[in-house]
Amino acid sequence: MLKKILTTILCITAVLFGAAFWLKSLIPSAPDHEALARTTIADVPYLKQIPTEKPRGRILVVVSSASEFGDTGKKTGYEFTELVRPYYVFSANGFAVDIASPLGGEPPAVMDKDDMGPFEYAFLNDEAAMAKLRNSIPLENIVADQYEGIFFAGGKGAMFDFPGNPAIHDLVVALHENDGVIGAVCHGPAALADITLDSGASFLEGRRISSFTNEEELFLIPDAEQVFPFLLETRLRDNGAVFEKGPLYLNQVSADDGLITGQNPWSSWNVTEDMVRALGYTPAQRAITETEKTVEVLLAYESKGHGSASDVLQNFLQHAEADGEVIDRRLLAMHGIVAAMKGELKKALDIVRLLASAKPSATDPSLPAS
Repeated sequence: MLKKILTTILCITAVLFGAAFWLKSLIPSAPDHEALARTTIADVPYLKQIPTEKPRGRILVVVSSASEFGDTGKKTGYEFTELVRPYYVFSANGFAVDIASPLGGEPPAVMDKDDMGPFEYAFLNDEAAMAKLRNSIPLENIVADQYEGIFFAGGKGAMFDFPGNPAIHDLVVALHENDGVIGAVCHGPAALADITLDSGASFLEGRRISSFTNEEELFLIPDAEQVFPFLLETRLRDNGAVFEKGPLYLNQVSADDGLITGQNPWSSWNVTEDMVRALGYTPAQRAITETEKTVEVLLAYESKGHGSASDVLQNFLQHAEADGEVIDRRLLAMHGIVAAMKGELKKALDIVRLLASAKPSATDPSLPAS
């Protein structure tokens, strides 16, 4: 009897180890950040089209100066990716871009290695861009009528020094009255909280808006209601906004008459390209990133289930121009982990199936389709 029990335990252990090894094989190793760190503008095709002639106009990108969560001593700042991607979208579309912050000077950046890619490293090696960042313009020195649009980058620091900032209030009201375009992403819409127009009406009354949601916030920071001055979604709703939210940690953009906002970092590309459209231009061609393709797969899953997500994935695999990664499997795996943590076991297993289909070897025509 004991022998049978031990044999059963050994078999179960072997199966579990085998499953764990297989699951690990579905997730690629991290990119070579030492090689990526040498990326320059000349290495990114999209950035080669930045025009050198007279700009179409000026865009102001605003980042947070807050370096801590209130008085907790815990570090924060603006999200580096949420500065870089908009900066280069506006630049590639012919706009001159200035960078401002509440205090001016070099603002505190939050850089997550998992989010760092060619655009981010190209920015770090872009002397002109880095000079603007290190010497960001104090908001109080900004003249609103010099700009066609303003974009508020996210990052948790925005929750502490964007709301109630008089310079931000005046800029938003002035851009609104001059038919300028106002954009923000993730925590960036905190800049729009509690803004009133000269008429006394709330700037957000009846307007569609997206931002980092309460669910996203509380999943990452369970005590967010104590850590932050307020929950952003709640405050925007209290201001009369029509809050639009998509699935957790996926692209969601709201556009409302010159106000264009996004739910999280995965919305940055679309928010800023929609701003370019709102300014009257067709956005410059840009190759869709692996991360954006992954988000499309996940959005298809959220709306129509595994079959639809698999179809989107297979389309990307079939139209891949070269061997190698087609989507960001690490991001896909992260969503599987989130699903498992939330007790959504079917979703987690479906994502594992998608991961298996997305492995480069799965594109080999000699292999059976998944």
